Amino acid sequence: MDKLRRVLSGREDEEQGLTTQVLDSTALSFSTRVKWFAICFACGVGFSILGSVLLWVPNGSKLFAVFYTLGNIAALCSTCFLMGPVKQLKRMFEPTRLIATILMLICLVCTLCAVFWWGKKGLAILFCVLQFLAMTWYSLSYIPFARDAILKCFTSCFS
Repeated sequence: MDKLRRVLSGREDEEQGLTTQVLDSTALSFSTRVKWFAICFACGVGFSILGSVLLWVPNGSKLFAVFYTLGNIAALCSTCFLMGPVKQLKRMFEPTRLIATILMLICLVCTLCAVFWWGKKGLAILFCVLQFLAMTWYSLSYIPFARDAILKCFTSCFS
């Protein structure tokens, strides 16, 4: 919009700052953002499913951990297309989701460490389960009152 205003007011030749030039050249339309979100999210789900299938292949635990982790990373990064990477990072580390974010990132790293450096298949599967739970808790933080509803449900089930 600012670019259109500059052209219409005859100020098109004025010097622009580096930030303005970068933002003008990388601005995506809403439909493009939604399309790339869907593509990235679908790839993430596909990687997670492929990883789950590879778990049942002989000696496929390394591939399972890698593809499952890549799937979660792709699904997490897909939201960068909707709100932008800087805003996404700021929202990830807000106080309401700080613990879930830290646990999720730790589980992502520990899954890969368990497979490649520690050589423990069972531990890698445990970290994948923890990845799933942390990612679910993190995702629920974007839905108003969803965490409270889940906590009340579990409280009433175990009381």
